[in-house]
Amino acid sequence: MPNRNVYLDNSATTRPSDAVVSAMLRVLQENWHNPSALYQPAMQAEKLMTAARESCLKAAGAVGHTLVFTAGGTEADNLAILGYLRTVKKPGRVLLFSVEHPAVLNCAQEIERMGHKVQHVPVDKRGVCDLEKLEAMLGEDVHLITLMQVNNEVGAVQPIEAVCRLRDQYCSKAAIHVDGVQGFLRVPFHFGKSGVQSYAFSGHKIHASKGVGGLILRKGHRVAPIVFGGGQEGDIRSGTENVPGIVGMGEAVRTYPAEGCEHMMALKQRLWAGIQAAVPNAKLNGPDMDDPACACHILNVTLAPVRSQTMLFALEGDGIYVSAGSACGAHKQKVSSVLTAMGLSTAEADCALRFSLCPDVTEEDVDYTVAAIKKHYDMLKAFVRR
Repeated sequence: MPNRNVYLDNSATTRPSDAVVSAMLRVLQENWHNPSALYQPAMQAEKLMTAARESCLKAAGAVGHTLVFTAGGTEADNLAILGYLRTVKKPGRVLLFSVEHPAVLNCAQEIERMGHKVQHVPVDKRGVCDLEKLEAMLGEDVHLITLMQVNNEVGAVQPIEAVCRLRDQYCSKAAIHVDGVQGFLRVPFHFGKSGVQSYAFSGHKIHASKGVGGLILRKGHRVAPIVFGGGQEGDIRSGTENVPGIVGMGEAVRTYPAEGCEHMMALKQRLWAGIQAAVPNAKLNGPDMDDPACACHILNVTLAPVRSQTMLFALEGDGIYVSAGSACGAHKQKVSSVLTAMGLSTAEADCALRFSLCPDVTEEDVDYTVAAIKKHYDMLKAFVRR
């Protein structure tokens, strides 16, 4: 089969678009001034930053609310969680979904140092919140609930509206934070109409650059800073703003294709159908294709008995780049906590691959990938110890 370059790890990072690169280069060359200064070139940089802020707020359905620019999704999640809890005066409980990204889960130790108790909300076999079990956990002592808009490993869309309704019923004063890093622009969401207090997103997941992200805060929702300095971003996030990155992210939002989600869902269905035909015993991890909880851009599949790393490196030889799970945990050589929380055995999780799409992926890319999977699977399965 002819060799080509097929990048299917877009949940780890995306290629900055040509429009983003051009916008960033222009800022680096012409608008590099500090936006906090008072002279005209600096005010022009601030104006560009304001336009990017407005684009991001509009895309999230958050016009009239606050957007704090950060260095990425991890900082945005940390600021939303730890910054909010710094404003809470008495100890209580914090509910973290069991399939959260490490940017959220690894806040647990610090949350407990602040005097709060952390509890993990279970999910069903699809990776979606178990609403009955969540309901049983709720009470007036809950200060904060966190959930991902879309799980980064299996593409499960969490029921934000249902969680908000339960919060309103059992602990109306609790804040809800949504990690929207994998959902922003790819799953419908209107911050203003939702009941959540904060929403995090990241530039490099939507074809902007690394090192820039944002945290949207509902009007009146308080967070205390976790970074101290010159008081930029409304005294919430100090540090000279990354103007090229911010402008690039605004351009990525402005130019993200309106038909991108529909295109990616069609490709995801094509990829899964092809894998099923090539490897009849392949197992889908996450929601079924017709499930409303199925995101358009992430497909997680177990190809037992071939281990994921073995298949990953075999596909790389054909110029196909996929993931064995979250990029943030790729070097830790441990079984995915997301897959085990969904009930997969260690053996099943150890044979799971994640394919994540973007609007640039083509049908030819998908077909080439399926052919490569069949070729390598038919050869590798014979060498697996039983």
